[in-house]
Amino acid sequence: MIDGSTTTGADSDDTTTTSLVGRADHLTTLQSVLLDGAGPGQTAAVFVTGESGVGKTRLLREAGNRFRAAGALVLTGACLDIGNASPMHPVHQALRRLDMELPDWDTRTASAVRGLLQLFTEEPWGPDRAEGLVERVSRGLHLVAQGRPLVLVLDDLQWVDRSTRQLLLYLLAGLGDLQLSVLAAVRAESLQGTHPLRRVLTELRRLRSVRVVDLAPLDRAGTEQLAAAVLGGPLDARLAESLWQRSGGNPFVVEELARDLREGRDGLSETLREVFLSRMDALPQAAHAVVHAVAAGVEPVPHWLLAEVTRLPEGELIEAVRAAVAHRFLVGDDDGYRLRHRLVAEVLAHELLPAERSALHRRYAEALTTAPAELHQARLAHHWRLAGEPARALPAAVAAAQEAERLHGYAEAHRHWSLALQLADANDHTGIDRAMMLAHAAEAAHHCGEHARALSLLEELADRTDAPPTATLRIRRARYLAAAGRSAPAEAEYRRALAAADCTPRERATAAAHLAELLLHLGRYADAGERAREALELAAQVEGSVSEVVLASMALGFSEAYLEDPDAGLAVMREALDTAERAGRPEDVACAYLHLAELLTGPLNILEEGVVVARRGAERVAELGLGRTYETRLLAIATNGLFRVGQWAEAEKVVAAALRHRPSGADAVELLLARCRLWVGYGDIAAADRDLEAVATVLAGGGARHVIPLLTLRAELAMWQGRHDLARQAVQRGLTEIRSDDVGILAALVWHGLRAEAEAHAARAPVDTTAVRRLREVAERVARKSEHAARPVRNVVDGFLALCEAEVSRLDGSDPQLWARSVTEWDRRHHPYPAAYSRLRQAEALLARRSRTATAGRLLREAYQVAQALGAEPLSTEIRTLASRTRVSLGERGGDAEARLVPGAEPSDDELAMLTAREREVLAAVAEGLTNKEIGQRLFISERTIGVHVAHIFDKLRVRTRVHASAIFLRNRTG
Repeated sequence: MIDGSTTTGADSDDTTTTSLVGRADHLTTLQSVLLDGAGPGQTAAVFVTGESGVGKTRLLREAGNRFRAAGALVLTGACLDIGNASPMHPVHQALRRLDMELPDWDTRTASAVRGLLQLFTEEPWGPDRAEGLVERVSRGLHLVAQGRPLVLVLDDLQWVDRSTRQLLLYLLAGLGDLQLSVLAAVRAESLQGTHPLRRVLTELRRLRSVRVVDLAPLDRAGTEQLAAAVLGGPLDARLAESLWQRSGGNPFVVEELARDLREGRDGLSETLREVFLSRMDALPQAAHAVVHAVAAGVEPVPHWLLAEVTRLPEGELIEAVRAAVAHRFLVGDDDGYRLRHRLVAEVLAHELLPAERSALHRRYAEALTTAPAELHQARLAHHWRLAGEPARALPAAVAAAQEAERLHGYAEAHRHWSLALQLADANDHTGIDRAMMLAHAAEAAHHCGEHARALSLLEELADRTDAPPTATLRIRRARYLAAAGRSAPAEAEYRRALAAADCTPRERATAAAHLAELLLHLGRYADAGERAREALELAAQVEGSVSEVVLASMALGFSEAYLEDPDAGLAVMREALDTAERAGRPEDVACAYLHLAELLTGPLNILEEGVVVARRGAERVAELGLGRTYETRLLAIATNGLFRVGQWAEAEKVVAAALRHRPSGADAVELLLARCRLWVGYGDIAAADRDLEAVATVLAGGGARHVIPLLTLRAELAMWQGRHDLARQAVQRGLTEIRSDDVGILAALVWHGLRAEAEAHAARAPVDTTAVRRLREVAERVARKSEHAARPVRNVVDGFLALCEAEVSRLDGSDPQLWARSVTEWDRRHHPYPAAYSRLRQAEALLARRSRTATAGRLLREAYQVAQALGAEPLSTEIRTLASRTRVSLGERGGDAEARLVPGAEPSDDELAMLTAREREVLAAVAEGLTNKEIGQRLFISERTIGVHVAHIFDKLRVRTRVHASAIFLRNRTG
């Protein structure tokens, strides 16, 4: 177990099963203080304190191993929780252990140890002779050390006996003439009241050579790392959040919870339950009541509220809280008290009778009723409900939901509206409009990303006799469908709303503006501009239609920037963003940022500014409560921009941060497509395939904006797998089934289609000449359509058309001049990946013609440098394969920038030179005989990713078995 937690107890000495997590800095400190800082004849001590299970035992064990490796003599013992322990029991125990561990040749040390052991068995040592024992043990330890640094490691020092305390004071005062270091662990919750060790530590703190270190729980990252080690793979965001909240970072608790997850156990393990209950039993009665009260409350529980609920006199309450904090059950702050581990609430939930729990919640509700109502409505609803008073809970739940909406806390508002609906179901005569509650609940669900729930609530609302007008319902349903990724039915709903006889002028303007915005997502920019102009005309006839103006202006500006004048279109969009900010409606602000970032990072190819706008917008919409929806979309746009400019590592961080929101619907699609681009680039086929399958599942009725990139990625993935037929099918589907004005994404799809045919030709597989002819026709059509687009759009299209023309040349002797043109196009646009790919193909064409080999070598090295920097493993592998076949040196060894083409060159002496640092780690573990699962646990990588690394290693080393790969590793390591 990690950090002192084991299968049998929080700080026992069981065999560890994983490596130490989150304590590297502490180990460095211990080494510095206890070994490096204590010279000959000097003493030093570190006392490690912390709650049970925080990892004291584990830290002591790891530190002891390090000290032994550094040449110190380490004595390890533990104090016992028995009143009549023999004198200096932990020292006696440590000497017995050392005696058993000493090698046969170390007779001198063995003799000294046995002489000291005999001292403990000669005669009983009563309190009146303890001083003599201390002196004799000190002299014996001096003989045992024989001039070496001596480290005395003592666990569970809270149970230390009187004679051991005296020995520590004697030795650390420098009276023993030893180079001595003491490392001891103490349970913080045990040092209460008049515990004798408190006085000892107080005395020792005065010595400059003594340090007390409080071992805190793991932080969130350490908690996830530890849980992943136990589970054998990473946790999803939901489980990680739950585990962090329940464990509070306590390593023992983390491991127990992770083990329950791994073994599929529901509920709470008896081990954890008994550990916490035994600790609760040690609390004074009043402190016990305080912990129960806080566990039943909504954190943080203010002091005044705790006093009302517990009904303890102030002095007694203060002492009870002090005891609960000292025993590490509560933490206190200015705003009130919280449980250190939320798991305590789960444990205590079963310790009260139903009547006791109900009474406790009633006391909370009655106390909160007398407080300012607007501050505690959510708490009030919670406690009245659990007190069995749904009629009194309902008004509070509605008030809490309305307050959360006002503060843009849509997830919280959704919870409160859902609770209000449940409470209303339990009361026939509520006096509160259920239709109103359904409408608010649906809108809150939509804003917090619960799109399916929003649609369900809207359907229930539509079935009521007091439902809003049909056009209103259609517009809302269309918005929810679009957010859920169902673009086709959303478009149909908007058109039905516009055609409805009861559609008012305002509703008509609203439907037209939202439809224009949807058409942007579908890539139909001309239609979007036309519909946006209609929406603006309608909005001009309706007073106060700010949202309609913002949405329509963004659609119109995007359309103009794409089709006509980028500067004019951008000016319209920036003015619309300013209008949205002044009005302050969250969804308008979010849409404005979204489309501006889309335009900059997409058609206009102003990538750096687009990434800045996307990230700034993500921060802004997070403030407005739209983190799960629009923030994730904006971060997806930032990820795509970073991918294109070659900042893949940064893009990976951004997408990982966005995924913590656990988005759904179209928001999830945007993010998964962005992440999939990285997986395809990295060559993680399994991860890319999972993301593509997830996107395909969500995209029922999706538009070109999502479907064409999905099919493009599927084609590229299939090509890396050598599945040219699948790549061909994906491209053909995109060209025949999807309508879009976005010539940029169409040109990228056509390139992948022609590339698939060229790859098939290179692999001597059948080429579909009909598909080639159709693709060339589409390329020509795209070129003609791009002539009517703005100049930046034409520039991007020209880059893809250059790739298309060059790919066609591969079918009949690749033309290096066409590839050189493609290199120039993509270098000018600062897109490193297609530029590196084009250099590879140009070099390949030159080498095939056996001309300008020096130029070919330079191109390969430049392409390889970019591919390695990006982490583009499939591209790197193809470059290495060509270089190896044509004997081109890539200059990998020692980072040689002057590497050159070497005809007839001998293979590199280092057969592992072509492996990345991560692949070397994986190969080293393979050579140890570990399975992929075991390697993943060691390196904190999924088993599938390890499989990808192993496949790459086999490919680079040109081997087929783990045995052969291990032999190469061992030969190069020892050679």
